[in-house]
Amino acid sequence: MGWGGNGWGGMGWGMGWGAMIGMVVFWIVLIALIAWAVSRLLPARRVEGGSPQPPQETPEEILDRRFARGEIDLETYQTQREVLAAARKERR
Repeated sequence: MGWGGNGWGGMGWGMGWGAMIGMVVFWIVLIALIAWAVSRLLPARRVEGGSPQPPQETPEEILDRRFARGEIDLETYQTQREVLAAARKERR
């Protein structure tokens, strides 16, 4: 018939299945390699436990955010800013 008589182009059953399994393994390895490369190339913030953690806000940034949202009034904001500034000077 021109196809080798068994429908696999002359490779036979053993070669046919081996080639198919080889291709499946090849694609799995290729996809895993791409995923590994992407995970290594992209920057990630990780702590020792391995989970990403957002950057820590300073006390001043938290105070600024609370004042901007209207959670505290101007007098409280100014008083707490002064306390934070004094505490930073004491630590030095």
